[in-house]
Amino acid sequence: MPGGGFVMEKMFFRKGAGAHAGIRCDAHVHTAFSTDSDASVKDMLEAALKKGMDAVCITDHLDLDFPYYEDLGDGAFTFDVEEYVRTLDGLRKEYAGRLAVRTGIEFGLQPHLAETYRGLLKEHPFDFVIGSVHLVKGRDPYYREAFGKTGDKELYRAAFEETLENVKATDAFDVLGHVDYVVRYGKGQAREYSYLEYADILDEILRTVVGKGKGIEINTAGIRYGLQFFNPHPDILRRFRELGGEIVTVGSDAHKPEDVAGEFGRAAGVLSGCGFRYYAEFEAGKPIFKKLG
Repeated sequence: MPGGGFVMEKMFFRKGAGAHAGIRCDAHVHTAFSTDSDASVKDMLEAALKKGMDAVCITDHLDLDFPYYEDLGDGAFTFDVEEYVRTLDGLRKEYAGRLAVRTGIEFGLQPHLAETYRGLLKEHPFDFVIGSVHLVKGRDPYYREAFGKTGDKELYRAAFEETLENVKATDAFDVLGHVDYVVRYGKGQAREYSYLEYADILDEILRTVVGKGKGIEINTAGIRYGLQFFNPHPDILRRFRELGGEIVTVGSDAHKPEDVAGEFGRAAGVLSGCGFRYYAEFEAGKPIFKKLG
């Protein structure tokens, strides 16, 4: 039923007014601490100010045991966490009164890393933690050719199965990132994708997240990757709400300044259309609920 979902999405987009329609925290931003970004932290903060944000959370990638790819080299998506924290602490003071700078991290979830990530959070209590599943059977679907003749439906189900395994294995996250991330990299993207096709496993993922008192994010980068919707699809957001989900953060997944707070006005409309009256920001590991404008 993807076609029907897309029509609803366009309707929701029309409801989002203004540059950000009341969403004033970009909770998913990357900098040069992430292997796939060249942007300085300060450039991203300045972009957030220009976009009218009151707060921004820097959530650089920490994907331990990420596979080797020639274009990334060894040790991809790892960084010096101590230096990271020092840098953000300094900028938090520099921007005080102008922009709330929050410390975050995006863990690349794998079941065997659950204890490692839990230990890291004891040492460094970040304001906010995104738990994301970037690997399917040990490979990143960004490199779609590595999956050979595997069809999109098979790949997507495998990704959701790994997501379920991960959310059951760990509590080391505040929200589950871009639930249907894998669809960005399908050969046909959303051509063979709908919530109903995977409702059995998606519902189990969402119930697990709700049962743990966690949230999900609305990740506006789906549009930049050629989809007609954000990640996750509105049908998943709506189902999350039906199952009792309350915590939804909003993030651009920006890796360069011009993408900070991208499509936030539309995101507000999508959330409202899915039954949410509030979005969440995180500070000191606790959600702060803000009414949608």
